Amino acid sequence: MPEYVEVDVSERLAKVRSIFERENPKGIVVTEDGEYAGVVGEKQLMRSRMEDDTKVSAVMKSAPSVDRHEDLRETARLLVEGDVKIAPVYEGEKLYGIVTVDQILEAVLDSLDAITVGQIATDDVIGINEKDSVGSAINRLRENGISRLPVLDEDGQLVGVVTTNDIVEFVVRDHERQGSGDRAGDIDRMLDIPVYDIMSSPVVTATADETAEAVVQRMFDNDVSGLVVTPDDFDTVAGMVTKTDVLRALTFTEQDSMDVQITNVELLDTTSREHIVESIEQVANKYADMHVIHAHVRLHAHKEKLRGTPLIQCQIRLRTNEGQVGGSGEGYGAEHAFHVALDKLERNVLEIKGVNADEEYRGQLLRKLGEL
Repeated sequence: MPEYVEVDVSERLAKVRSIFERENPKGIVVTEDGEYAGVVGEKQLMRSRMEDDTKVSAVMKSAPSVDRHEDLRETARLLVEGDVKIAPVYEGEKLYGIVTVDQILEAVLDSLDAITVGQIATDDVIGINEKDSVGSAINRLRENGISRLPVLDEDGQLVGVVTTNDIVEFVVRDHERQGSGDRAGDIDRMLDIPVYDIMSSPVVTATADETAEAVVQRMFDNDVSGLVVTPDDFDTVAGMVTKTDVLRALTFTEQDSMDVQITNVELLDTTSREHIVESIEQVANKYADMHVIHAHVRLHAHKEKLRGTPLIQCQIRLRTNEGQVGGSGEGYGAEHAFHVALDKLERNVLEIKGVNADEEYRGQLLRKLGEL
């Protein structure tokens, strides 16, 4: 499998989609006059409803450039915050090569035995019913900026997984088989097909007590980018763990200052990274006995705008000594969205503290009763 494929900025999207289907690269590097211009991943192809003749420059994404001598932890942070799977590596002004998520994970695999799935997995998972349409799956993936959905039957049992890769492959394969014809009709027909027909099954899973080393190796062995987390011996969904989650864990530090990561950092408009870090620290510091190990802020832009300002979804997730806690919200512009999410986060933190306080009070009461 090639790590990456180079295409020119003027290349048609139809060609790029077929490259993904045929060669399954980690990413596509876009060049202009032989110089690096950007990258294209499955997410960008999925979000594009553009015609086949559209030039790839319309969907490419600029990836952060990495210095050849940069350390792995900082490189991991750059890839996570840039929401990309590959990034160009430079030696001075010269393009030295490409670094991928897989290369970083392979390099640190032996040291991932100290991290468990439960510490890094996402527990608020978005799924889909097996009878829902492929069109519904595409919308759900796009709206939430994610790359995979667990597929559930009527009883809520896990029966499969559908990913951006499954959908891109299906669309390309179907279109090539159909050849010329009513393209719009083909697309409508494809979007109406049930998810059950294109999902991957059986599902490759993980449990919360497994090590990150074991699950990354399983991802490599099965050529997947994420696993559904299930309780022991149950076909229900308890969470999701992806290569990006593991990569994010590499950036956790033991420093005094809180380790904060922002995905899609380029969406920050009237606010700054410093303001976001200070605001999260203020919420954490109100509850002194809650130690925040790591904070992840994820921004996602919707197409809707108000006077030119996009509707932004913001998700904040804290990894603390008392487990994970999060908050999400939407607003016009990153600053508004962040503060809506921050208010929700604070309420959720308060709830955790309230529950803990209630349990402590109940314990004291029971001890007192025991003394009578």
